[in-house]
Amino acid sequence: MEISIEHMSEQIAKKILGWKYEQPYDFYNNELTDESIKELLDGFYYALVIDKQTLLGFFCIGESAQVPVGNQFGVYSDDCVDIGLGMNPKLVGQGNGFEFCSFILSHIENNHSGIPIRLTVAKFNERAIHLYEKLGFVRKNEFTTDFSGFIVMVK
Repeated sequence: MEISIEHMSEQIAKKILGWKYEQPYDFYNNELTDESIKELLDGFYYALVIDKQTLLGFFCIGESAQVPVGNQFGVYSDDCVDIGLGMNPKLVGQGNGFEFCSFILSHIENNHSGIPIRLTVAKFNERAIHLYEKLGFVRKNEFTTDFSGFIVMVK
């Protein structure tokens, strides 16, 4: 599987916003709105494509990767590169996660050498948490909002 990074386009953004995950991962479903398209096109989102044709997923960096309410808890005060990511629901649960995340981490480490990498994951998403721990992330903080609990992990 050859993975490449593409800048987010409106066409890819619309595909991503149309993804539907099965429960309990439907928490990650989005709505296709002008505002959500605009966010994905803000310059901090990138698409990952397999063999130049299949949309594997996406990642984002910076504030786009943070859960805004986390700032009230001070969980983003350290100097880190924040990353967020999402995999095509048709490819989830098939053993693609390690390669998907490793590719993203390699890209981030090559472009932000020596800066810790931080991500925020929904507390219920044990499958992702296990993968992130396998990739070297450790739990740093936790916070809860009205709709979910979150774990902040750092590598």
